[in-house]
Amino acid sequence: MQPGVRVRSPEPQDRDAWGRLYAGYAAFYKVEQTESMRDRVWNWIRDPAHEVQGLVAEHGGQLAGLAHFRAFARPLSATTGGFLDDLFVDPAARGSGAAEALIAAVKAEGQARGWSVIRWITAEDNYRARGLYDRVAERTKWVTYDIRL
Repeated sequence: MQPGVRVRSPEPQDRDAWGRLYAGYAAFYKVEQTESMRDRVWNWIRDPAHEVQGLVAEHGGQLAGLAHFRAFARPLSATTGGFLDDLFVDPAARGSGAAEALIAAVKAEGQARGWSVIRWITAEDNYRARGLYDRVAERTKWVTYDIRL
């Protein structure tokens, strides 16, 4: 854990600050997102029965970042892995260690659950984040594809 950064599960009183962070994440990736979409994701991460789970990072007494993750089956290796769907740190808190602390917390969750890997994707031009990712994880050779439905 990074000094001055506390990672924890989101609490009901975090909704507004989490919503601002998540809206910032959507804006960073130029994804149109509505308040009702954020409500849906908030309900997912607050529901222990839902596959998507969340963590938040506090720094300086404020929510500074968020991470959303979930388990996924890995049939070829007959294991379960963890997928880090969303990771975002408020621009004012970048360099605080919040992103690294969130990744470490997701890794610890994966280790506790017996997952074989934590996997995520990022934009090719997300250079600042990739600097961290290159330090804490192994870049793979895989190329991703989407079929829009």
